[in-house]
Amino acid sequence: MLSGIRADLAQARQDFLVSGDDRLLPIVDAHHHYWEMRNPHPWLTELPRIPFRYGDYEAICRDFMPEDYARACTGHRVMRHVVMEGEWTPDDPVGEARWMCALADGRGEPQAMAAQVWLDRDDVGAVLQAYCEAPLHGFVRSVRHKPRTLPREDYHADWNAPGSMRCPRWRSGYALLASASLMFELQAPWWHVAEMVELANDFPGTTIVVNHAGMPGTRDEETLRQWRAAMAQLARCDNVRMKISGIGVRGEPWTPAQQAFVVHALIEDFGVARCLFASNFPVDALVVDLPTLWAGFKTLTRAMTPEQRLALFCDNAVRLYGLC
Repeated sequence: MLSGIRADLAQARQDFLVSGDDRLLPIVDAHHHYWEMRNPHPWLTELPRIPFRYGDYEAICRDFMPEDYARACTGHRVMRHVVMEGEWTPDDPVGEARWMCALADGRGEPQAMAAQVWLDRDDVGAVLQAYCEAPLHGFVRSVRHKPRTLPREDYHADWNAPGSMRCPRWRSGYALLASASLMFELQAPWWHVAEMVELANDFPGTTIVVNHAGMPGTRDEETLRQWRAAMAQLARCDNVRMKISGIGVRGEPWTPAQQAFVVHALIEDFGVARCLFASNFPVDALVVDLPTLWAGFKTLTRAMTPEQRLALFCDNAVRLYGLC
């Protein structure tokens, strides 16, 4: 049992443990977005659209707010929300966090946020300081800066360009996270695993939360073999946690059968205690609807104990993001 957990979540956990009813399984969605099109999200509001891993994303270029999430998520008990920065204009990294905090004050959710930061910019210290002060202190739990990466076919082992995980300026900003008590949300494709491992080992005091399972992208046998080997390397780093999210395949339906290898490999390599499920909505609405996604994760974990399933769907995120 988690200590300090609020009564509604504590009761929900007990309801599930007693009944075993999947409909009562409490869920913390550990990675999704809220946005309004009146806000400065260039990739959503400006033309031409940017190249995107799921292809045409015109369908998500519209408001997605708490009421939209609630309407979309029927049949599942999502009780806490951790929102991820939505590529608000980089001119004002703190602006989105302030907007999201005001949303939380008015709506009661989200309960925590992973905010935007630019580790290789001169303002990194000031941005982190803002996240450590009221009203954002305790709401912003982690930060994300997508490092510069290469396409798989262009990758080479000595990659160290400006903005990459080996960039001295980028790493000097990263070094500030430990003293700010902020985690790092790492979104990079699996073939950059050597850099990920170096980052984890060189900064053991900072927890890395891997976004979107290392982005396996396709389900051909060779890709899955290499992806699995990369994730197994990363799993040896004790300060790494794994979000099982954003694992859709462009142009293909999201099904438990499609996701079984990825989900089971991650849980086997990282262990139940270091994995957590998340939806990546509304982005993953391009490949799946919310009820199907949560039902799929439930199907894929049905052979596990109730306590293990609570860990993956709820408890690990509660601990990681300091929720109650």
